Amino acid sequence: MARMKFLCDSERCIECNGCVTACKQEHEVPWGVNRRRVVTMNDGVAGAEKSLSVACMHCTDAPCMSVCPVDCFYTTSEGVVLHDKDPCIGCGYCFYACPFGAPQFPQDGAFGMRGKMDKCTFCAGGPEADNSAEEFQKYGRNRLSEGKLPACAEMCSTKALLGGDADEVSNIFRDRVMNRDGKGAGVFGWATAYGKGDAKPSAQEKVTPKVEAKP
Repeated sequence: MARMKFLCDSERCIECNGCVTACKQEHEVPWGVNRRRVVTMNDGVAGAEKSLSVACMHCTDAPCMSVCPVDCFYTTSEGVVLHDKDPCIGCGYCFYACPFGAPQFPQDGAFGMRGKMDKCTFCAGGPEADNSAEEFQKYGRNRLSEGKLPACAEMCSTKALLGGDADEVSNIFRDRVMNRDGKGAGVFGWATAYGKGDAKPSAQEKVTPKVEAKP
């Protein structure tokens, strides 16, 4: 059985927010909730600015599941972490436990009355019958049951966001890294980190310095 995972290639992400828009449109996500968002690191720093598309990463040992007092989180056979809204009491523990800020309160009610939590479903729906009206109303479209990948990954124009079988996603990203800039294994820094002692002297280092004769 495949294990579903997300991976975002920061070298390809152009911060177009196409993935965010695709998610909201596909699932009719309520106002105030972004199941996926794009964050930028080192904003404005030339050569160091990177963007990442972030959502629920469907952790193998999910912290949201560990802290939920009513056990409304569960993991499917494909490794997708889903949230049952019926027993959810909206305590927000999962929001504070998640390192990605994936579970969110809907922002359509008064403070303290924000209702059930909402999160990325990897386009896998919820505990209701597949592709039923009840499932769509609570969790959005169940694309996995249709044999499709998450809408955010399919919509990504630069294919920076990868979603699917963890082994396939890892292989794709590994091939990209190995072939990027023609550096091969050098992109990992092995030659720099471990080869300094064995490095051959450069042409400049081979030149014997001239010794000026003393008067």
